[in-house]
Amino acid sequence: MRKFSLRLTIDLTREQLVAIGALGLLLSVCAVASIVGMQSWLDAAQTLSDRRDQLASLQARVRGAAAQHRQAQIDVAPPPAFLDASTSGLATAQFQAYLSRMIADQRAVLVSSAIQPAARDDKSDAVRLQVALTATLPELQALLYKLESGTPYVFVDALLMQLGGTATERNVADPTLKVTLTVRALWRRKIS
Repeated sequence: MRKFSLRLTIDLTREQLVAIGALGLLLSVCAVASIVGMQSWLDAAQTLSDRRDQLASLQARVRGAAAQHRQAQIDVAPPPAFLDASTSGLATAQFQAYLSRMIADQRAVLVSSAIQPAARDDKSDAVRLQVALTATLPELQALLYKLESGTPYVFVDALLMQLGGTATERNVADPTLKVTLTVRALWRRKIS
């Protein structure tokens, strides 16, 4: 048997060795850059996936909130919460009668009531009244509670109080107060 050997001898100059080293260094830098680029791309893909998940979660919450809002709009308030009249004049009269009953029930004295002009931001379904009355503080508290917790819904927009009577009447435990209320109620047009 014959042995076969191949011997390769390479004679390289110093410039060639530097060039091969530079090529190796360049290939190493390219490899590192591509690995870093791939890692950045994978990180960006993961971040994008996380953000899509967050967006999907937010969209689901918004859809749920929108559904609740639509349901809340459907169930805005029960019919007794509104004055039920075919015109604003009839609604105003109905509101004045309701306030007169409430004031009389609290043993307060109605002095006068007047229609308030609509404010700029009022919708056409708001009825405003200004009411002047005399009452003691406990009577006034009970009246305000009944107005704001009963139906139809009444909103007290302004309240002005002054001590009434003479100086001797002012020194009693529950002095009489002169009260001016600006109140508002909502009416729903009655369709005949």
